[in-house]
Amino acid sequence: METNKKEEPLRRLSFKERIKKVKTTRWIRFAVVSAVYIFWVILMGNPWLLFGWLILADIYITDICDWGWWKRRKGMQRTVMAWVDAIVYALVLIYFVFAFIGQQYEIPSSSLEKTLLVGDRLWVDKATFGARVPQTPLHFPLAQHTMPILNTKSYIENPQLSYHRLPGLRSIERGDIVVFNYPQGDTVAVKIPNPDYYQISYELKKNGVDNPLAYIKSNPQMFGEVVVRPVDRRENYVKRTIGLPGERIKIVDDVIYINGQAIKEPENVQYNYIVPVSGNISEEKWKELGVRLEDVGNAPEYNESAGFRYYNIPLTKAMKAEIEKWPEVVGPLIAESESGFYDLGNVFPLGNDYGWTRTNMGEFWIPKRGATLHLTKENYPIYERAIRTYEGNDLKMTADGKIFINGKETEYYTFKMDYYWMQGDNRDRSADSRYWGFVPEDHVVGEPVFVILSLDSDRGLFDGKIRWNRIFKKPNPDGNL
Repeated sequence: METNKKEEPLRRLSFKERIKKVKTTRWIRFAVVSAVYIFWVILMGNPWLLFGWLILADIYITDICDWGWWKRRKGMQRTVMAWVDAIVYALVLIYFVFAFIGQQYEIPSSSLEKTLLVGDRLWVDKATFGARVPQTPLHFPLAQHTMPILNTKSYIENPQLSYHRLPGLRSIERGDIVVFNYPQGDTVAVKIPNPDYYQISYELKKNGVDNPLAYIKSNPQMFGEVVVRPVDRRENYVKRTIGLPGERIKIVDDVIYINGQAIKEPENVQYNYIVPVSGNISEEKWKELGVRLEDVGNAPEYNESAGFRYYNIPLTKAMKAEIEKWPEVVGPLIAESESGFYDLGNVFPLGNDYGWTRTNMGEFWIPKRGATLHLTKENYPIYERAIRTYEGNDLKMTADGKIFINGKETEYYTFKMDYYWMQGDNRDRSADSRYWGFVPEDHVVGEPVFVILSLDSDRGLFDGKIRWNRIFKKPNPDGNL
C-alpha cells in the first residue's frame, strides 16, 4: 500500500515530543472548541457527554489515534474514504440541525385549514420553545420512524435518554401553532394508524372483543404489526394551542371557555355544514371557493328522512356567506352538530360516560408542573393517562374508589410536566385534544415559522399546483386567539 512518507515521522515521535510540537494556534483552536463543547454539555444536562471531549483532545493535541490515515493513501482507497468522510460529516451536521435548530415538516391533513393547507411544507423552529434533547439518540435524521423504501425502523430503541429541554426564548402561548408528537402514538397498528390503536381497541370492546390486543395481533392482514414507539419517534401533529397549564377549560356549543371566559376564535376557523342542493356542483366551483375536492367527495348524498340531497362541507364564515348565494343551494345551511346526521361521541376521556361530545365538554383542569391535584373517582378518567403513561407511574383504582400510585394509597398527585390543550381550526374535521386529551411538554417539537413550499393536490403543474403566494409566509396569520 502506497503512503505519503512526508507525514509519517511525526507519528513516530513519543507522546511528550508530539505535545511539544503542537503549534500555539492549534492550542488556541482547541481551547475555543473545548469551551463550546463544554457549554453544550452543560446545556444538554448529560455529564457522560464529557467523554466526547477526549476525542477532541486527541484530534487537536495528542494524536494517539490516526484519524487521518486515509489521507496518506492513494488511488481508490483515498477516493472512497473521502466520500465516506464527507457523507458522515453531512449526516452529523443534519442530525444536529434537525435535533436542535429545526426541520422540515409537511402538513398531511386539513385540521388547521385555512391557516395551514394540506400540501404546505413548513420549517419548524425548535429553538423558540427550547430544543428537546433527542430521547432516542440513535436514529436516522431524515426519517421520523420508518425508513423509506426499506419499511424498517429508522431508530434503535436503546439507549433511551430521560426528557430534557434546552432553554428556550419563550414559553408556549395561547394561539401558538405547535408541532408535537402524537400523544396516543405510543402503540400503533401500522396498517391502520388512524383511528389510533386505543380508539380501535375501544370499538372492539364495544363490539364484544374481550382482548383487543390479542385480536389485533391475530389479524395482521388487517391491522399489520403492533409496534411501540418512543416519544420522539411518534407521528408529528400540528395544532393550535387553546389551553395552557393550570387553566380550566370548558366547551359549550363549540364556544371555548378558559377560566370561565369565552375566548375569541381564529378568523378562519371552519365548521362543517350540511348544504342542501338541487343537484351536483362542479369541481371547479368548489375549488374556486377554496374547498378541497377530498372534502367534497362524490356526488351529493341523499337523506331520505329530510328529503333532500346535500353536501357535508367545512366552511369559514366568509365561505358560508358566499355559498348561501349559490342558485344550487335550496335551503338554509345546517351546522353538522345540529343536523343529527352524524355521531359526535367517542371523545376524551375515551370509554368514560361523562356525556360529552366534541361540541360540549364539561369544565376540567389542565395539569401544570409542580401543581398538586386532588384525585377522585370522578376525575380519575381525565388524568389517569397523564399520571400512568406520560409520567411513568403505576396507577390503579380499586372497585371501591381507592387510588394507589406506585403501591401507595393516596388522594393527591403532583405533576412533573406542563400539559396543553390543542385543537385544529377545522373544528369538525380535526383529530385533536377533544379526542385524545392533553399534550405533555415532552411531546412538544417546535413552532412552524414559514412555508418552504406549498403544493395543491387538486391542481396540475401548470394550473396553479404551486401556491407561490404561500411560500415564505408565516403560519398563524390570525394572531392569538
